[in-house]
Formats: sequence, structure tokens, C-alpha cells
Amino acid sequence: MLIGLVGKPNAGKTTFFNAATAGNAKVADYPFTTIEPNVGVAFVTQECVCREFGVKDNPRNSICIDGIRHIPIKLIDVAGLVPDAWKGRGLGNKFLDDLRQADILIHVVDASGSFDAEGRPLGKPGSWDPLKDIEFLEEEIARWMYQILKRDWHKWTRRVEVERKDFIASLADRVSGLSIKIEHIKEAINNLKLDVDKPSHWSEEDLYNFAKELRRISKPILIVANKIDIPKAQENYEKMLKLGIDVVPASALAEWALVQYTEKGIIKYIRGSDHFEILHPEKLNDRERKLFEKIQEILDKWKGTGVQKALNKAVFDLGKMIAVYPVEDISKLSDKKGNVLPDVFLVKQGTTAREFARLIHSDLAKTFLYAIDARSKKKLSEDYVLKNRDVIKIVAAGARG
Repeated sequence: MLIGLVGKPNAGKTTFFNAATAGNAKVADYPFTTIEPNVGVAFVTQECVCREFGVKDNPRNSICIDGIRHIPIKLIDVAGLVPDAWKGRGLGNKFLDDLRQADILIHVVDASGSFDAEGRPLGKPGSWDPLKDIEFLEEEIARWMYQILKRDWHKWTRRVEVERKDFIASLADRVSGLSIKIEHIKEAINNLKLDVDKPSHWSEEDLYNFAKELRRISKPILIVANKIDIPKAQENYEKMLKLGIDVVPASALAEWALVQYTEKGIIKYIRGSDHFEILHPEKLNDRERKLFEKIQEILDKWKGTGVQKALNKAVFDLGKMIAVYPVEDISKLSDKKGNVLPDVFLVKQGTTAREFARLIHSDLAKTFLYAIDARSKKKLSEDYVLKNRDVIKIVAAGARG
């Protein structure tokens, strides 16, 4: 799964990226610090099943810390987006092209309102309305998708109609490079009640509305109200809530500090937690001690820094993903080498046992017989719909036992 970090310059995207990936991407107080996209591995977290089963696990494709499973995802931080980026302004075309493969977008907003639309400093918090940033970014991405769809639209749709091709399947092929699936197209068309028999008759407005709806479905956006520790930011966050915006309050800078000092071994902190432990207070100077007092205030007030909550919400809620643990030995919950609960996979809600087998290995799907639930020990048919935190064994022909 690929999460794209979007936002205007100086919103805190790269700080969020560094906090989420423990990376060292360049951060500066001027527009377009990020030119080439930063790509790294972040984690979503969930209570591991190890404690429920009373076992000590040794994961291979993920990490378990104090009973919390950290599941890797891919994160991309691209250049800051400015108004009219879809026309190529700023680094617009490059920025948008970098997001083609993203499944979900996290829009990091400067909730303090300290920078204008271009990312230029305004002198004091509250000088800019961050609601404008939300509106413009969604418009920019919709316009970008609209421009892609619009290219040779009438010529292409007339050919589809004349040759009596399946319009939805043909369109899915046409936009496959945008990581848009056929089910996304079907849902957008159904929601707008567009005529699939005569797409050449769609008006400009129809096509633009279709692009907006397709973006909403195929690349959902989670809003992160960053810099929440600045008083004006809380006021703007509350305005967003009143407008019904699904938003996560965050301090990416606080999370980044916690991650850095954890790596140095000075503090103990688990991502997403609302507390930390200072292991070596003697290594902190007065400035650092004041920093951690401030961070603890943020954690107490907001129940965390918001960075991990945003990642989890993006993947599990917006992305509608669940975590499933495959094992080969149902009694020991291990693989052939004896690794206990070695792997966990993120899969879409609605995934069946056979579809899951295909994700593990294509041959498993071809010779699939049934699955076994580790909790009930019952056999599961190929049509069994997986649930979050399922632990299952796939049984295939030639691989019984």
C-alpha cells in the first residue's frame, strides 16, 4: 500500500514523513525544499494477536513491540503543491505525476495559518485560513485527473461505442496508470448516474464531476491539522470539525523529536503512545528538558502526537484494510521454520480465503482446498470473507497437514 503525503509548501509534510519513517529528508522554511519525492517505509500499528494466543512471536515481515504489531507501508512525500499546479505551475505536473500510484492521500495542513497559499511566511499564526488549503488542493487534484480523462475523450469514446467495447473495462485500462480500479469507476458512474452506453455524449461538466468523484473514491484524502500545539491551530481544527471534515490533529515535530531521541536510546517511546519514558535524564540539557515537558503536554492534551493515528486511520478506515496472519502449523501458529506468527498482510475488507491465498502465492490459489481458522479450528471455504486479525492456514492440494 502506498500513501501519498500532499500539501502546500511549509505545511510540515516532510517533517511528518521523517517522523513516520525515521528518515532524514531535507526540511527548510522555504517553498520547494522537496523537489524529488522522498520515499520511505512507515508503519501502521495494531494490537498483535500474540497476547490473545499466549505466544511469543518472532515476526519476519513486520515488528512486534510490547504486543503492538507494526506493519510496514510505503510512504511518498512529494513537492509542495501551489494553486494552478494542474496547469504546470510551480512543480505541479511533476508533483501530480509522483502521486499516480498512491492509494490514499494524507493532506498535511498548516492548521496554524502561518503561511500563505504559496507557502510563504506571513509573520504570525492566524494570518491564513487553512480551509482554503483544503479546498484548493482537492480542486487541483480533481483538475489534474480531469485533464487526463479529457485527452481525446470524444474521439476515444466514439471508437468504443462504434466497436461495441465494454466502456467501463476500456476506461479501466485507460486509467490503470493512476492506480484506479474497475470497481472505482463503476461506483463513480453509479453515484453520478452517468450514461455508460453513450459516454461520448457526456458534457464537460459531467466529465469534471466524474473526475472529482473518481478521485474521491480511488484516492481518498485524510486531513491532518498539523502544528496543533500552536493555539490558533486548535481554533482552526475546531472549525474543521464543525464543518464535518474528517480531520486528525497532529504535531509532526513532536513525533519527530520522540523518534530521534528513541533511536539515540535516551527515551523509550512506542509509536502512537500518549507517553514516553526518559531513560537517561543526565544526557538532556535544559533546552531538551523543556522540549520534553512541552511534548508531554501535547501528548496529554491530544492523546498522542497524531502522526501514528493519521497513518492508522488512513489505512484501516479510509483504505478499508484489515490485517490477516497466515500460518502453516495451526497448533504452533508457525511457519515451516518454526517462526511464530511470522507474517501479517494488509488486505482489503471483503477479501476471501482464496483471494488471500493468491496474494501469498499464485499457486496456492490454483490448488486451494480450504482454510483453517486458528481460533475455532474450523474449515473455511474459498468464499469465506476474512475478518480483521484472522489467523488462518491455507490448505492446498499437495500441501496438506
